[in-house]
Amino acid sequence: MITLIYGGSSSGKSAYAEDIVCNSQYKNRYYLATMKANDSESVERIARHRSLREGKEFITLEQPVDIANTINQDSDGIILLECMSNLVANEMFRDGQIKSEKSIVDKVLKDIKELESKVSSLVIVTNDIFEDGISYDDTTKEYLRALGKINAEIAKMAARSVEVVVGIGVER
Repeated sequence: MITLIYGGSSSGKSAYAEDIVCNSQYKNRYYLATMKANDSESVERIARHRSLREGKEFITLEQPVDIANTINQDSDGIILLECMSNLVANEMFRDGQIKSEKSIVDKVLKDIKELESKVSSLVIVTNDIFEDGISYDDTTKEYLRALGKINAEIAKMAARSVEVVVGIGVER
């Protein structure tokens, strides 16, 4: 079962998703972290997220690409995937190359389906990055289109979709 958690930057979506996982009855709680530490800001953000998870009994898996390979079968497990926008960027711009929108959409959706088949529940956090009104270069536009298509497909697959606004979840 997939639950999609969607919201803007600093909307409270990560805390909301963590609450879902922590309040679940699953024996194993996995936190699948996709952010790469590329600069001081990302290092600080990763450290902040780690400190927020302390004491919540998560099994942390740091996997910036190829998420289908993170775990084997776990029928009593729940995964919190944090977050889709990082994963899409990591896959699209990996190995010093820029992958096409279609190839990234296909790969990420295939990996999500495979990951979902390995656990009882999958909670996916993603960002609403489409409402800023800024004009971007062609490569960034392709990334945004890929993320948008992936978000839309995951929403179709999801049993629940929740938009988080100022820490409040609104079921969609």
